Amino acid sequence: MLQGYLTGQLASALGAYQVKALRREFKGFTDVIEKSMNEFKEKIKSEVKTHTGNSSVVYTRWGKKTCPSTAELVHSGFTGGSHRSYKGSAVGLLCLPRNPECGMYIDGYDGYKAYVYGAEYETSTFKGNIKNVHDHDIPCAVRLVHRKSVVQMFPGRKTCYKGWTLEYHGYLMAGYYLQEAGTTYTCVDNNPDTLHGGSTDKDGKLFYLVEAVCGSLKCPPYVKGREIVCVVCSKE
Repeated sequence: MLQGYLTGQLASALGAYQVKALRREFKGFTDVIEKSMNEFKEKIKSEVKTHTGNSSVVYTRWGKKTCPSTAELVHSGFTGGSHRSYKGSAVGLLCLPRNPECGMYIDGYDGYKAYVYGAEYETSTFKGNIKNVHDHDIPCAVRLVHRKSVVQMFPGRKTCYKGWTLEYHGYLMAGYYLQEAGTTYTCVDNNPDTLHGGSTDKDGKLFYLVEAVCGSLKCPPYVKGREIVCVVCSKE
């Protein structure tokens, strides 16, 4: 009887010791896993930071010929697009270079083709420096910005949201609403440049200021008939 009691006590003590040993081993194992995960997270953060620091982004500044020292000028060119009255017009804008190159070509208008025209400001009904560029041809500047990962245009703003860096601000422009060609909303610089010798009204691609129309667009905060500003911002 005594032997059985002692055997039971010994087994119980041995079991408790084994449980404690297993707990110590499990804790050591989980500590190793946690340390490895933390090291992995820090490595990923470091790689992301390094990648972002080395990244660059390209964007077009519409209405300007140059760029500030914070960006690298890729090329300064002519704003181009489809004619305002063509139903089959392309919607997108082009910043055409001043030094174009050619492949195979046949001079003259022939066959079934698409066309690209220069662009003009249509701003006679506004005021200030924006009105003064009416009918002038529109320049553009393609820019490379270092240590940035994204550039975004925000309509209805002239300052950037927190955490974003200002590239430029201006006025939202697009095609006239009764013209047949489709267009796209574009942020044109607040202090627009013009192209030398391009003040004659030749039409082509036309840029008009954009106004708010109340209804499904809430007023306030928007105001009926008020021109809409825009801002272009970048972020690391």
